[in-house]
Amino acid sequence: MSHWDFLILIAFVAGSSTTGGLRGVIASDLFQFGLAMAGSIAFAAILLWESGGPGALIDRIVELYGEERAGRMLSFTPSVEGALMPFLVIMGLQWLFQMNSDGTGYLAQRCMACATDRDARIAATVFAWVQILGRSLVWLVIGVGLLVFYPFAPADALGPGFAASRERTFLLGIADEMPVGIRGLMVTALVAALASTIDTHLNWGSSYLTNDVYKRLVCQVWLKRAPAGPELVFVARVASVIVLLAGCLVAANLDSIQQGWRISLLFGAGIGAVLMLRWVWERINIQSEFAAMATAIVAGPILLWAFPEDDAEWARLGAMVLVSTAGTVIVALASRPTEREVLLAFYRAVRPVGFWGRTARAAGDDPRSVRRALGTTLLATVACAVSLFLTLVGVSKLILPHPDEIWLLPVLCILGAGLLTPFWWRRVAAQEPDRGSGVASLR
Repeated sequence: MSHWDFLILIAFVAGSSTTGGLRGVIASDLFQFGLAMAGSIAFAAILLWESGGPGALIDRIVELYGEERAGRMLSFTPSVEGALMPFLVIMGLQWLFQMNSDGTGYLAQRCMACATDRDARIAATVFAWVQILGRSLVWLVIGVGLLVFYPFAPADALGPGFAASRERTFLLGIADEMPVGIRGLMVTALVAALASTIDTHLNWGSSYLTNDVYKRLVCQVWLKRAPAGPELVFVARVASVIVLLAGCLVAANLDSIQQGWRISLLFGAGIGAVLMLRWVWERINIQSEFAAMATAIVAGPILLWAFPEDDAEWARLGAMVLVSTAGTVIVALASRPTEREVLLAFYRAVRPVGFWGRTARAAGDDPRSVRRALGTTLLATVACAVSLFLTLVGVSKLILPHPDEIWLLPVLCILGAGLLTPFWWRRVAAQEPDRGSGVASLR
C-alpha cells in the first residue's frame, strides 16, 4: 500500500465516520470485524496446513530454537529467573491502570447505544470474550507459525530494529504463503481492521472535543449560551479531522507498533486510577481528573528518559501509577468537592457502587448496601476474568501444546472456567429495572 493509497483510505474512513455518526460506525464495524476475523482464520489455517498441523508445527519450533527456548516461547508465564515479578506487575497494571480501565472511551460507545442495562452488560461481556479469547487464539496460531516460516537467531533479538522486523513478517507471510484470492481477502481484512479502529477513535475523540470542550467550556462557560444542534454537528465533523491529523502525526514518528503500545500504556497508566476511582468514590472531581492528566503528561517523558530499557517497562509503569494515584487522591481531598446536586443527579441516573455514603444517604439509600454492592461486583468481575483466562490458556495449550506438558492441565483449566461461569453469568444476565440510561451499564 502506497502513501497515496493510505491517504485515500484515511480520507474515506474520516468521511464515513463524520457523516454516519455512532450508528454508522457500529454497523460498519460489525461487517469489518467479521471480514477481519475471516481473513485471520484463513491465514492461521494456511500456516497450519503448510507446516503439517499443530504437532508438526511444535516439532519444528523445537528443531529451530531448541527444546529449552521453544518451551519459553510456548509458555504463558516467564521462565527467566527474576522475570516473574515484572511480568505480574505489567499484567496487573494493564488491567487496572490504563486508559480504558473503567470500560469507557471507545469501548463504551456500544454499551451506551444499548436499550437496557442488561443488554449493555451482555454486549460488554460478549465483546470481552470475542476480543480476548476468539481473536487471541487465531493470532496465537499465526504468531507461532511465523516463528517457523521466518525464524530468527537469538542474537537478532538484541538488535534495535528487531521488533519492527518481526512485525513485518506478518505481511511477508501473507505475500508468501497465501494464494492470490485469499491473499486479497486478507489484505481487505487488514484494511477493514484499520478502518474499524480509525472510525471508532474518530467518533470517540470528536465527542470529547465537541461535548466537553466546545459545548461545555466554550459555549456554556465562556460564551454563556447554548449551542444549536447543527452547530454541534459541524464542530464534531471538524473535530474528527483534527483528531485524524493528530493521529497521523504521532504514527509517522513511531518506529514500531510495539513502541506505540508501550508509550500508550505508559501515559494511560497515569489516568487509569482516576478513571476507576471516579465511579466508586464521590470525592473525585474535575480537578483530580485534570491533575491525573497533567501528571501523565509531565511524568511520561521523564520516566521514558530515566528507564529507557525495554526490560524496565514494569518500573516505568509502577512509578507512573504511584505518582499519578498519589496526585489524584491528594488533589481530590484538597480541592472543593463536586456540587451536591450534581452528585445526586449522577447517583440517581447511574446508581454507582462503592464509597458514595453521603450521596446515597441523600438519595434515600443505605450507604452500606452501596459498599456491599461494590464487593459483589468485584467478585463477579474477577470470576469472569479468571474464567476467561482459564479458557484461553486451556484451549491454547490443547491447540499448541508445550513439548513437556500433558493434556490434563488444559482440561483442568477449561473445567475450572466452566465451574466459575454460573457465578458471574447470573450477574451479567440479571433483569433490573431500566433507568433509561445506558451509562448505568458501565458500573
